[in-house]
Amino acid sequence: MWIELQDIHKYYGPVRANNGVSIKVVPGTIHGILGENGAGKSTLMKILSGYTQKTKGAILLDGKSVTYQNPAQAARLGIGMLYQDPLDFPLLSILDNFMLGQTGGFADQRKKYRQEFESLSNSINFSLDPDAVVRGLTIGERQQLEIMRMLALGIEVLILDEPTTGISGTQKELLFNALSKLASEGKSVILVSHKLEDVEALCHTVSVLRYGKVTGRMDAPFNTAELLKMMFGTLPVPPTRKPTKPGETVLDLQQVSASGGRTGLKSCTVAIRKGEIVGLAGLEGSGQGVFLRIASGLKQPKTGEVRLGGRKLGGQDYHALKRLGVAFLPTSRLEEGLISGLNITEHFALQSHHNGFLVRWQKAFEKAARRIDNFRIKGAPASPVESLSGGNQQRLLLSFLPANPVLLLLENPTRGLDVESVNWVWQHLQEYCASETGTCIVFSSSELDEIMMVADRVLVFFNGSVIKDTKTAETDTQELGRAIAGKV
Repeated sequence: MWIELQDIHKYYGPVRANNGVSIKVVPGTIHGILGENGAGKSTLMKILSGYTQKTKGAILLDGKSVTYQNPAQAARLGIGMLYQDPLDFPLLSILDNFMLGQTGGFADQRKKYRQEFESLSNSINFSLDPDAVVRGLTIGERQQLEIMRMLALGIEVLILDEPTTGISGTQKELLFNALSKLASEGKSVILVSHKLEDVEALCHTVSVLRYGKVTGRMDAPFNTAELLKMMFGTLPVPPTRKPTKPGETVLDLQQVSASGGRTGLKSCTVAIRKGEIVGLAGLEGSGQGVFLRIASGLKQPKTGEVRLGGRKLGGQDYHALKRLGVAFLPTSRLEEGLISGLNITEHFALQSHHNGFLVRWQKAFEKAARRIDNFRIKGAPASPVESLSGGNQQRLLLSFLPANPVLLLLENPTRGLDVESVNWVWQHLQEYCASETGTCIVFSSSELDEIMMVADRVLVFFNGSVIKDTKTAETDTQELGRAIAGKV
C-alpha cells in the first residue's frame, strides 16, 4: 500500500508539533522516521494511525485521499501502530489478547484462533505460549503479541514507535527479521526511532524530522554524519567520564534472595560504594529490576540482609528510604512514574511537603517552569503528562530527582532519549557523583554501549544471579554479551 502524507500540520495551542510534513512510503519497504525527542515523529504517526486528528493536511492511500477518526477505522483501511507502551490486557492470556477485535465470542472459536496464532507465530519465527498470562511477558514479547494481533486483523501498513527501547538484543534480532520478512511480502513498514544504528541496520529509506518539519531524506546506504546533522544541526558530543576514587560502602546486599520478574533474585551479594556509577546488564527479567526495587524499599527480600551506609534496613519501605536519601526512577513511565490525567504542575504539587490541606499552586507552577527549562522538556506547566513525547516524559521523571541524594537507583534512565539527550542526561547525572554528597548511581540499561560509556563497574545478571562483577575498563561489549548469555 502506498502512503502519502501531504502538508500535515498538528497544533496544540501555540505548540506546532507538526508543521507542514510531507512524506511518501513505498510498499515493500521499511521507511525510517528519524529525529530527536520532541521532533514530531510520534505525533505524525499517531495522526496516520487515527489516534490523533491532524489540524490540516491530507493522507493518501494508493493515491486516494482518506479520512478516519480513530484507530479502529484506520485498521479497517489496513493501518496499524505498535505504540511505545503496548496496548494489551495484562491479566488475560496471550491467546485471549490475540483474539480481541477479531471475534464477538471466545468459547466456540478458541481452537480456530489458536491454530491461526500458531501459524502466524511460525511464519515470523516468534515463540510465544498462547496460554501464558501477558503480565509475565517482557516488553519485547508484548510487542511480538501486538504485531501478531495486527497481522491477524489484516494490517498492511505497520507503524512501530521506538520498538527497540528496553528490549534485549535477542528480541531485537527477532523483531528485525520479522519486519524484513513482512516488507519482502509487500507490506509497508514505518519505523519511528532516534537510534541511528537501528535505522541503518533495517531501513531502506529515512525521513528526518526536526522541530516538526522534514529536514531531509536519504536512501540506504546512509551517511551517519549527515543524518546526525539533519537531526541536531551539529554533531552531538559524548560525555566525558572523569575517573573517581570510590569511597566507603553505601549499599550492601548480603545473600539477598527475592521473587519477582522472570527469575527473581538469588543469593545476591554486592557492595556499592560512594561516588561509583554501576551499570546492571542482562536480559530483561534476569534480576536487575528486583535488585533495584529491593534497594529502593519497594520490595522486601525473602532472605538475606540489606544495609544502607552500614545501617541494617530491616523491612523499611520506599518512603523511609527516600527520607534517607535514596531515589528511584522506574522504567514504566505511565504505569509507575507518572499519573495520566495530571499535568506537570500537579505532579510537582504532589511532591511538595506541606502541612494541612492547602496546595501552594503558585510555587508548584514556578518549580514546574524551572524544571521544564532546566531539563529542556518540550511542554508547559499546564501540559498533561500523557501529551508529552516518550523522551520528554523521561526528562520529566529525571527532573523529579532530589538535589543531594545518597543513592540513585535508575531503571533504564535514558529510555526513549535521542543521542544528544542521552549525552546531556549523563553529564547532569555525573555532577551528582562529583558533588560533596558523592552520590552513587546504580542503573540498568539494555544498551551495553551506554554502560561502557558511563559506568565504572558493571554487574551482569543471568537467571537471577550476578554472574559477573567487573570494572568497565577491564572488559568489552563482546565479553559482556557472552556473560549475558550465561557464558562466563
